[in-house]
Amino acid sequence: MNGAESLVRTLVAGDVTVSFTNPGTSEMHFVAALDRVDGMRCVLCLQENVATGAADGYYRMTGRPGSTLLHLGPGLANGLANLHNLKRARSGVVNIVGEHATYHRVYDAPLTSDIEGIAGTMSNWVKTSVSATDVAADGAAAITAASQPPGQIATLILPADTAWNLGSGPAPVAAAAAPAKVTEAAVEAAAKAILAGGKPMILLGTDGVREKAAALASRIQQKTGTRILGQTSVARMERGAGRVALDRLPYPVDAALATTKGITHLILVGTQAPVAFFAYPNKPSTLYPPEAEVVTLATPAEDAVDALERLAERLGAAKTEPVLTAPRRTDLPRGALNPDSIATVIGNLIPENAIVVDESVTTGRGFFPHSYGAAPHDWLQLTGGAIGEGLPLAVGAAVACPDRKVVSLQADGSGMYSLQALWTMARERLDVVVCIWANRTYAILKLELANVGAENPGRKAHDMLSLGDPDLDWVSLARGMGVEATRVDTAEAFADVFASAAKRKGPFLIEVLC
Repeated sequence: MNGAESLVRTLVAGDVTVSFTNPGTSEMHFVAALDRVDGMRCVLCLQENVATGAADGYYRMTGRPGSTLLHLGPGLANGLANLHNLKRARSGVVNIVGEHATYHRVYDAPLTSDIEGIAGTMSNWVKTSVSATDVAADGAAAITAASQPPGQIATLILPADTAWNLGSGPAPVAAAAAPAKVTEAAVEAAAKAILAGGKPMILLGTDGVREKAAALASRIQQKTGTRILGQTSVARMERGAGRVALDRLPYPVDAALATTKGITHLILVGTQAPVAFFAYPNKPSTLYPPEAEVVTLATPAEDAVDALERLAERLGAAKTEPVLTAPRRTDLPRGALNPDSIATVIGNLIPENAIVVDESVTTGRGFFPHSYGAAPHDWLQLTGGAIGEGLPLAVGAAVACPDRKVVSLQADGSGMYSLQALWTMARERLDVVVCIWANRTYAILKLELANVGAENPGRKAHDMLSLGDPDLDWVSLARGMGVEATRVDTAEAFADVFASAAKRKGPFLIEVLC
């Protein structure tokens, strides 16, 4: 077998069984090998940022890496924004990036670039195979690297001749390490901070916001009065009736500072000490009191559940009952569409066991309180701030969990960054309902214009933040990519269409004029 086939066989044997692809000439032998090897699902994406974002959604829902197939340096560069988000979500992926044949690179052909340099900006592990006989072993090493807790980006660069020349057989993949246990000293430091008599807060991230860890944090809260909170953007939170109603640290600086005001100890579980997304004139960069003591119970790479179990035992909270959310339904709204009426519809109608992918930014900032008592569901968010991941995340989540409904809550401006994902939803017949918040503007940037203190913005400034003239037509865009779609402009219509879309199979888009 050639090097490409040895790599595909190694990937499948290593449980990397999905490839989100956007191939070119240098990857053709890998493409051909896919037909000779059973067990690899290939998902074609029409832009590389869709492929990398989909790989993120896939990892978040399975806990194991998929792969991408990207074309040379420019193809990798096209996918970097969502690799940034993937890295911030602490997901894992094996990037396979084609390269010119080893002997061809010296001629500086038009697509020649420093692929290792580009990859190094986002990857935890980078390697270029030097011969076909090395490819399988390099692929096995990439899988191991991508699988390290809490998940890493591993980029394997595959020169064309290492793919077409005679290779070895598939290589064995070393088992991924389990998350490390925290030290007794870390547990004791957190316990002392909680028992110090001040106002402690536990901030949860990564696996700390999942169901079991959140319940343990709630036990500690009930026993000691310690406040618990999730980080601002969560990779995957398990929410709804029967689970802890965990809120998140607000995004706006003033609201975040008000939330953490007066705390004396900040205990971190699976996250870092919170900072503002951006610098603002006359506002601090850190989002907690400077005098507060920061204590790390568990890093993102460490076992959050075990750490919280041991902390609960140390505090005598192991048998304390957590506070779980009761099912809650309210009357469906009528009349105008606005963030509250939209959130009420969603909170009432989220399907059982759905996966909600939220890139709402402005419209969705207040969605959480309306869905605490909704049917049990998972909530995925944009983690790195590079907009345009919502639709690709939905693709990856739907590929990972074909038996679960995916609900994509998508701002119109950021949706345009990767609308090609709609075509992949149609081609793969993915069970996704997409809700587009069509406010015809980059609403978040209008807020930021004021927040940074830009004075007297005029027509040019406002034109740069508007999506009108002409208005985007998401119904036509969706239908042009094979996705059935409709438009609504009242709360009643949105509730009716959303309820219907939630019950049917396959992709459907709702353009919500708000």
